[in-house]
Amino acid sequence: MKYEKEEKYILNALEDGKIKLSKPSKEEIESIKTAANNTFKKNRRITIRLYNHDFIGIQKKAVEMGIPYQTLISGIIHRYIEGDIKIKPHNNSPQRTQLRPR
Repeated sequence: MKYEKEEKYILNALEDGKIKLSKPSKEEIESIKTAANNTFKKNRRITIRLYNHDFIGIQKKAVEMGIPYQTLISGIIHRYIEGDIKIKPHNNSPQRTQLRPR
C-alpha cells in the first residue's frame, strides 16, 4: 500500500513507540456514531419538474443499474455537489456567480 508523507510519519512513529493510541471515550464514540449516521441520513424532500423525455431516460438508466430512479437522481446531485461531475456552461448564457435563495 502506498502512503502519503504524513501517513508514513504517523505509521513510523507508532511502530517506533513514539506515539501510543488512546482508547476513545464513550462520548467520542457516540459523537462519531452520530456523525456517521447523519452522513447517510436523507432528511430533505424536494419536488422538481422534469421534461417527460428526461424522466423516462432517468427511469431507463435506473433500471439498467438496478436501482430506484430516485436513488439515481440523488446520487447524481451528490456527485455534482462533491465535484465528481462537472457541468459545462452554455456559450451564450452568462455564468452566475451567486445563488440566491427563494
